[in-house]
Amino acid sequence: MIVYNLFPLLAGPCSQWAPHFQRAADMGFDWIFINPVQKPGYSGSLYSIVDYFDLHPLLADPESKLPLEQQLKAALATADKLGLKVMVDLVINHCAFDSELTRQHPEWFVREGDGSVAHPFCMEDGRKVVWGDLALFNHQHTPDPEGLYRYFFKIVEYLMQLGFKGFRCDAAYQIPRNTWNRLIHEIRQKYPDTMFSAETLGCTADQTKQTAQAGFDFVFNSSKWWDFHGAWLLEQYQLVREIAPSISFPESHDTDRLFQEVNGNVAAMKQRYLFSALFSAGVMIPIGFEYGFRRRLHVVETRPSDWEQPNADLCEFITNVNAIKRQYSIFQEECPTSILPYQNPNILLMWKASARSQEEALIVLNKDPWNHQYFYAENIGTYIQAGAPLQDVSPEYTLEYIPRPFSYDLRPGQAFVMVASRDHLPQQ
Repeated sequence: MIVYNLFPLLAGPCSQWAPHFQRAADMGFDWIFINPVQKPGYSGSLYSIVDYFDLHPLLADPESKLPLEQQLKAALATADKLGLKVMVDLVINHCAFDSELTRQHPEWFVREGDGSVAHPFCMEDGRKVVWGDLALFNHQHTPDPEGLYRYFFKIVEYLMQLGFKGFRCDAAYQIPRNTWNRLIHEIRQKYPDTMFSAETLGCTADQTKQTAQAGFDFVFNSSKWWDFHGAWLLEQYQLVREIAPSISFPESHDTDRLFQEVNGNVAAMKQRYLFSALFSAGVMIPIGFEYGFRRRLHVVETRPSDWEQPNADLCEFITNVNAIKRQYSIFQEECPTSILPYQNPNILLMWKASARSQEEALIVLNKDPWNHQYFYAENIGTYIQAGAPLQDVSPEYTLEYIPRPFSYDLRPGQAFVMVASRDHLPQQ
């Protein structure tokens, strides 16, 4: 999955989404992810849904005479014509605190000791953060599990009938595995090609693994927070990779903008996108990443007026990286991956070997996005097992042939992407 996240509050009414779909298609994305489109409660947060069977009024084009549902269906049909599949957030861990559901079905909700509806919370740096605008569904102990389940099934069907082909399941790890097992299985009986990805941010590797085992097509990994040095990312990757492929991202709607974090360093943006795209089977960026937007996306306050003048233009680079990902199957799977030792700690040597094809890959990456770093190898072919010579397929500064010895002064953040095939005898 090569995913472009269209954030609806920034993109505006759905009648205005077509140019964003076109740009995503031109860059080689094949999926669009849209955050919740359903009507929010009093807080206005996209993730605080007050009515699952009504749409967010901000998606409506005031000039259109069509009902909002028809406007959304037309927008999704435009994506379809461009060869893009569209997935949407599925939020069934909680709903808006002011939803009628809390009165119509009080038995569906977790209760506090005093009988009031419980709010979801998380621990952040030792502090308890409570979302007061949300009401927590009682997945584990509701006296009406079948009624609650059938309601969720109806939500999924409603979204599919609008034209969505898949789901990013919000807070998936907080919902029992048997609920996901049943929902995914029963939806696929009716709609066989439906795609389910699990939001697993903040999970331990074991939690991610348990969530993935519920039948998800993809989970999200934590490569965004890797410093290119610690062992934890590869440990998580190896633990989960045989159960479900994962999606990397250099930034998301939940994080600060990377361009802001790296103080406008374009080399760091390129480095992080390339690593995200080639490390795991899937990759995702939010709208505006390609233009170096600095303003963080906000689930309540963002509006189309927050659209920024481009601070950078990464479209061509992203297009080139996505083309590499599409062309070589090794970059479309979770395959055996190792970080190889190298004397310069500022250079990452990552080896990948496809389990599905004959392909191997070697990525030589300058971890330092501010300074040049020198790389030398007497024979770079010794880093791989394939007999065929390595071919440079890098998105920029591609070499026509790989010399022996290999000596190169890597630009800040630059990476070489090299592939080879195992269907040849080893080099002598």
